[in-house]
Amino acid sequence: MNGNLYNLPADGVETTNFCGGPCTEGCVDFAAIPGAADSYVVRDSKPQGAGKELRFTAAELDDFALGWVKNRGLTA
Repeated sequence: MNGNLYNLPADGVETTNFCGGPCTEGCVDFAAIPGAADSYVVRDSKPQGAGKELRFTAAELDDFALGWVKNRGLTA
C-alpha cells in the first residue's frame, strides 16, 4: 500500500450492513478492503449516498468508535 487508501480497489466487495432503524432507505455498509491489512471502506446505502464512501485504517476507526461510545454515553 502506498499510504492512500483511496487508490486501492474496493469495487464489488461484500459489505456488512449496520442498520439502526426500520431500514426502509438503507444505512451504513462496511467492508474490509481486499489486499490491504487493517483498511476499511464505509458507504452510505441510502439512494442519496450512492457511490460515496469513506476509507479508514483500523486505528482511525477504533479512535472514532471509542470516541462515539464515550460521547454518547454508551457501553460496548
